[in-house]
Amino acid sequence: MPLPFHQVDAFSDRPFAGNPAIVYRLEHWLADEQMQRIAAEHNLAETAFLVAEADAWHIRWFTPATEVPLCGHATLASAKVLFEVYGEPGDSLSFTSLSGVLRVRRLGERLELDFPAIPSGPMEAPQELARILGLKPQQVLTNKDSLLVIVASEAQVRSCRPLLAELARLPWQGVIVSAPGDNHDFVSRYFAPAIGIDEDPVTGAAHCALTPYWAARLGRKELSAFQCSARGGELQCRLDGERVRIAGHATLVARGELYLD
Repeated sequence: MPLPFHQVDAFSDRPFAGNPAIVYRLEHWLADEQMQRIAAEHNLAETAFLVAEADAWHIRWFTPATEVPLCGHATLASAKVLFEVYGEPGDSLSFTSLSGVLRVRRLGERLELDFPAIPSGPMEAPQELARILGLKPQQVLTNKDSLLVIVASEAQVRSCRPLLAELARLPWQGVIVSAPGDNHDFVSRYFAPAIGIDEDPVTGAAHCALTPYWAARLGRKELSAFQCSARGGELQCRLDGERVRIAGHATLVARGELYLD
């Protein structure tokens, strides 16, 4: 049974940058084990599966190793596919997910995610963290999924080379390293080897935690951000009460069919 899929480079206005995601629009759900195997076969940071339910799309996200409760770039990619390939009408889409209702709307040439803000609280840095990351944190915060590590400069973020095997043994899904940007309000990188992603190129969900932190620190709700991975991606972020609006471009780069027995 052939299953059509599309690949989108999210948070990029050109191919081969931003964060690639695979999108499947299904008529009905596959078995969880089968969706996990498909995600492992594509071996990208995220594969999104969509099924129409009433007035919304139910969305699920799989890394090569596990299902995750929230993913920004694959949601942006899914909206791009629904609007551009399948001709969804209007300027907004609703998705139901493990993280509640998520919305995406057209915003000029960009698409804008409406996601929950994720507050982080300060904590004492794990003793081994500086050695694992190879840098000295100025501040360490935590939320239910990730560590947020603040350092002094963009140069430190760019030069970070963590010990991935040891990072994977920490009791968090991932680690966000962030600093004031040279040309943006803030920059970041995101490492999540524990869930099969050594480094995610551009992470919408991480900006659900980054936006509240930098909005409070800088005293502004509108922020420009850059995730300075090798592929890189630019995001426009806005804190809106208990929600975060994250806007970026998305570029359709490939389509194909997966053949199942």
